[in-house]
Amino acid sequence: MPEKPEVITVARHLEGQLLHQKILECHVFWDSIIAKPSVSCFCQKIVGEEILSITTRGKFLVFELTHMILLIHLRMEGKFFFRKKGDPLQKHEHVEFILQDDVSLRFHDVRKFGRMYLLPKDTAYLEKPLSELGYEYTDPKLNEDYLLRRFQNKKIPIKSVLLDQRILCGIGNIYDDEILFLSRIHPNQEACSLTKKDCSHIIQYTKEVLDHAILLGGTTIRSFTSSEGVHGLFQNELLVHGKEVCPVCSSKIIKIKVQGRGTYFCPNCQKRKK
Repeated sequence: MPEKPEVITVARHLEGQLLHQKILECHVFWDSIIAKPSVSCFCQKIVGEEILSITTRGKFLVFELTHMILLIHLRMEGKFFFRKKGDPLQKHEHVEFILQDDVSLRFHDVRKFGRMYLLPKDTAYLEKPLSELGYEYTDPKLNEDYLLRRFQNKKIPIKSVLLDQRILCGIGNIYDDEILFLSRIHPNQEACSLTKKDCSHIIQYTKEVLDHAILLGGTTIRSFTSSEGVHGLFQNELLVHGKEVCPVCSSKIIKIKVQGRGTYFCPNCQKRKK
């Protein structure tokens, strides 16, 4: 699933091609992709809107339009393709936006898990899904005391807590493993047992890992590509996720399941505290 660096890569790539484009038509071929409002209302309200910017919030793409905010969550395999208006619809292309100069922007999603929300500008950040999100990793309010407060009653693995977008948004399974490895924290360590120093390490390495991944365009693993011709390179920099040997101590990397998520860690560098 695309994580924060991948979503930022998509946003930057799309903004470079779509800035100030006007949406002339909208066609939806799989209704469940549209989470809010109804499909007919979505298509009616988005026509005539101009794309003013494309940014991110958590794992959401945020299209600032003239009067509305378009949120897109790529989920497992959502991606975009550029076609010409009138080109035959390809398999798994579920939403089409017709732009100026006969450009057809297609949303492609094999699993159909992606979601789109069209919300008024003045309330978009005050209602779900954006209102539920925690701090961005770059937010100056993200500090050790904040994490300690959010961790204090959580007797579940820190691996799972870092995936909770209501606490710290943008971290997914791959980067979670990398952050915990660099922080020397066992993925099954209960979040409530972490110290202020542990929290400091999590913040430090979250910033380092995500910044470096963004610089390299994210991670291309399995089927993820951000859009046509855009591939990340951070998979070449991964330390533990998908690896067999620890780069620090040469111990065998272990793969386990933590609340259903495949998790890689070094049993020597990431010892579980009692």
